[in-house]
Order: sequence, then structure tokens, then C-alpha cells
Amino acid sequence: MPTSLIVVDDFLAPADARGLRDAALRLTYPEQDGAFPGRNSVERLEIDGLSEAASRLVNEPLRPISPLHSHGKFRITLASDVGRAGVHVDRSHWSGILYLSADEDCQGGTEFFRHRRTGTERLALDAAELARHGYADRASMHRDIIERDSADEAQWEMTMRVPMRFNRLVLLRPWLWHTAGPAFGDRMENGRLVYLMFFEVA
Repeated sequence: MPTSLIVVDDFLAPADARGLRDAALRLTYPEQDGAFPGRNSVERLEIDGLSEAASRLVNEPLRPISPLHSHGKFRITLASDVGRAGVHVDRSHWSGILYLSADEDCQGGTEFFRHRRTGTERLALDAAELARHGYADRASMHRDIIERDSADEAQWEMTMRVPMRFNRLVLLRPWLWHTAGPAFGDRMENGRLVYLMFFEVA
């Protein structure tokens, strides 16, 4: 039975967390062009010892995914941002989100869901689980659930939310049906600001 979720408060030393937020606010965020609300930073910043710290928390050796994609980038999402997609899965072995919004601005958090039509809470992990749900492979399950219903709120029941808090790390299994939760704010300083992590087995 795999561990699904780990939450760590005060992940970075206070001065390091404030410094990371300050650095994030100085980066470049191009116009939104993806399926999800918000914008990723052009620049990527490394947190010293991040892979080692994540490995200790999940008790298995991890390294950043290859290619890196969004690993090590920041994401800002404002209340006015819109996207085409909602509930999703990630292509990694573990995903990580470090909340960097100021506590007085934080709203919502990372949300997890049950798909109403199928009763599932995740992408199947093996052939037996796929067969139980009537799918030949993970790609067909993804097409039927995520590609079909991702943005249709009526198809989803929220099962849990990890609330946002400054310097809180959320490590989650990427196959869980999840979303970033509601966006907020009207500028960089009070918007939903996070640092993104995606790991594979080292």
C-alpha cells in the first residue's frame, strides 16, 4: 500500500522561505498559455538539498524528473486567471508543492477528488485495478475520465483539501485526481504563489 500524501509545515528555515518568496516575486512570468489557470516562471531556481530532503520524507531515493518540465519553477495564479482544465494527474513518481503565498492572503489549497461516474479517486496502478474498473490500460482510463471530465465540476466530489499555509510542503502521489484549488489575489504580491516539484525514482 503506497503512501499517498505527506504534509510538512515550516519546510524551509524562516529566512530561507522568505528569501525564496522574494526571489520568486522578481522572476519573469509570461502570459498564460497552458491548460491550467496561472503562469509559470521562465526561470528555474534550485533549493539546495531538495531531492535529498524529499527522499528522506518518502523513504525512497528521488531525483528531479527528466526532462525537468516545470520542476524548480514557480507558479502564480490570480483570481482573474482562467483555464481549460481542472482535475488532473501528473507525470511523475512524486509531485511536490511548496506554498509561498503570505499567510494573510492564503485561500483554499490542494484539493483531491472522487470521480462520480466511476467512483475512482486515482488513476489505476496496475492491470488488476484497471480490469476492475473496465479499462484496458491507463491511457484509456485517462481519456475517459480526465480528458472527458477534467473541467466539468459536476463530475467530481471533493474528498479532501490540504489548506494553504506559507512554507508548507505538500508531497503527493501524482496519480491521485487533484487540482490546485481556487486562485486568489489581483497582483503578484497577494496571489497564489507556489514552488513546483516533480520527482522520479533515482
